[in-house]
Amino acid sequence: MKKYTKAFKALGDETRLRILKILLHAKHELCVCEISDSLRIPEYSVSRHMKELNNAGLVQERRDGRFIFFSICWDSTVFTKNILDAVDTIPSSARDINNLKKRVTLNSIRKNCTEKKE
Repeated sequence: MKKYTKAFKALGDETRLRILKILLHAKHELCVCEISDSLRIPEYSVSRHMKELNNAGLVQERRDGRFIFFSICWDSTVFTKNILDAVDTIPSSARDINNLKKRVTLNSIRKNCTEKKE
């Protein structure tokens, strides 16, 4: 029962819902800095919210050096999948999605420039 309570508590915050929405929209992992830039909130705040979502089993993390990447945890229970499907029906903030698109595009340009130099 505690697992379900954690999930519902995690979903009781607007910022965490916004984070889940952009992760669902992105369809791939995002680092804390990408989430921070997309939502226009400080990285320490994103990290705190990601900890709650991770503890609730809604997201998973991967570390790569000093970067931490988060993605939706689809391989969980039917309960988690149903919760994420419900969150996906919430209308997205166009501003959040546009900010995410700009940030991902910027990352692609930087990656291409770095690869050409090498």
